[in-house]
Amino acid sequence: MDSSRSPHLLLLLLLAAVLAPSSAGVIRLPSGKAGARACAAPPDPAAYDRPVIGIVSHPGDGAGGRISNGTATSYIGASYVKFVEAAGARVIPLVYNEPEERLLEKLSLVNGVLFTGGSEKQGVYFETIKKVFQYVLDRNDAGEPFPLFAQCLGFELVSMIVSKDNNILEMFDAQNQASTLQFPSYSFEGTVFQRFDSDLIEKVSTSCLVMQNHRYGISPKRLRENDELSSFFRVLTTSPDENGKVYVSTVQANKYPITCTQWHPEKAIFEWRKPMIPHSEDAVQVTQHFANHFISQARKSPNRPPADKVLDNLIYNYNPTFSGKTS
Repeated sequence: MDSSRSPHLLLLLLLAAVLAPSSAGVIRLPSGKAGARACAAPPDPAAYDRPVIGIVSHPGDGAGGRISNGTATSYIGASYVKFVEAAGARVIPLVYNEPEERLLEKLSLVNGVLFTGGSEKQGVYFETIKKVFQYVLDRNDAGEPFPLFAQCLGFELVSMIVSKDNNILEMFDAQNQASTLQFPSYSFEGTVFQRFDSDLIEKVSTSCLVMQNHRYGISPKRLRENDELSSFFRVLTTSPDENGKVYVSTVQANKYPITCTQWHPEKAIFEWRKPMIPHSEDAVQVTQHFANHFISQARKSPNRPPADKVLDNLIYNYNPTFSGKTS
């Protein structure tokens, strides 16, 4: 060793050798164009990444006539639209009182349908719901996946249609009520609840994470005793009303991609007027799982409508009205 070297220089060289990272621990990132490449195609080319959902409008203005009291007026609550959008889909409104040929034209542009909550159980609206429901069955019977998600009133109307009994519904006291979901079976394969981890299943069955707002429904006993309903649906959950009376709160069709809830999954994320609506992170997860499940089924639809026709019919062609202060 050259004794003329400064001891400080030797110390610095030693430290540099000790502190230098070994080549085994270095992560080398590609730089420049050499590391650039185009993204690969989607792993499942059959899955549609631009799904469109048809939502049937409900008679009235949603505000007791305080916004518009015209007899031809109908509305779709923004929370239903946002529910669909939150899972990556767009919406075409299926206006319930439009001519049938217009309804069928719009149905040819969508990959699934949603029936909303509400109160109307007769007249033109009920007839339109029946036509759309039959369209859903026909598309699936033809081998084309075409899902339906029916909420609250939507579930009630589907129950009336499937049972062929317009008096099948029973009275319950479940207005403006947060509730739990009770599971008669913990076999979740092939259902929306397959998306839930065990912790969330426990929470939704012990904590009030879902929002109920209905006076009608169907009890497990009545559903079991009706041959049409019991063969068509599988009961996934039940819930108690304010008096402890139990009703069916979630069902899934045995042979069709049809899921119905007596409760309102859209409210936990997108509605704020009623203080009893749960907005916890767990409640939000429940809502998001239901939205994702519905739209994942719509992505399986083989329908690929022309983009220009879809754009011409999207709900964005309508001007929204804020009703939060009147309804």
